[in-house]
Amino acid sequence: MLSRYSLTLLLLVGVLPTSLLSAQSSEQLQVGPPPLHRADPPAARATAEQLEESGDQLRVDKNFLDAVDYYEAALKKSANNATLLNKIGICQLMMQRYKEAKKSFERAIKADRQHADAYNNLGVIYYQGKNYNKAIKQYEKAIALRDDAASYFSNRGAAYFGKKQFDKAAFDYSKAMSIDPDIFERVSRAGVMAQLPSPEDRAHYDYVLAKLYAKMGVPDRSLHYLKKAMEEGYKDINNVYKDNEFTGLRKDPRFGELMASKPPAIQD
Repeated sequence: MLSRYSLTLLLLVGVLPTSLLSAQSSEQLQVGPPPLHRADPPAARATAEQLEESGDQLRVDKNFLDAVDYYEAALKKSANNATLLNKIGICQLMMQRYKEAKKSFERAIKADRQHADAYNNLGVIYYQGKNYNKAIKQYEKAIALRDDAASYFSNRGAAYFGKKQFDKAAFDYSKAMSIDPDIFERVSRAGVMAQLPSPEDRAHYDYVLAKLYAKMGVPDRSLHYLKKAMEEGYKDINNVYKDNEFTGLRKDPRFGELMASKPPAIQD
């Protein structure tokens, strides 16, 4: 189960910045106006709990700028509240304000050294900057505090994948899926894709997921990612005939049909 206030990296870092809007051509970007306040200012008499609840709803509505105002108003009435600081950081990250978000997560950690989500979310900041070693250190701190959060392992796996340490990445992905089998289906893979510059790495990523789903006995998902790996030109696709994880899948008639069809590689 994903922690409510933990950032799932696969969902976040692949999102188009909120300040960019599509122009008439799908291959062009147009700078949009900065985010505007859409909610009324926080009420002075509201309690910290009421302000936090309003901030949560604004965040659900993706009104991140106003959510920050409400969280900060709550923070004035509940100083050094690590949960509020972490939520502020999440909103800042979603608005692409990475430096501000980093400071908020660091403040949350300083306020509560046991706040696992804040370590995880700080790791997302480092991953976004492709500083994989620092990201891994933060994820490891989060895992040391909580080893039942699938997103922590998934995030660390993505960082290992960025370092091309594929065995370690596969181990973490497997752990994440054992905690939450639907983690890769519920969120976009665009976050990892954004960090994998070469088609070969993207194809390898899909092959790893195909192998993991085959090992878990989920043939539909395994075949889906196997097809994507083939479409992305995975060079070692014939390993599917000898990797033990695919032993059961090789008995599925759809596997034979897929391999016989040899989906053509799709060029970028």
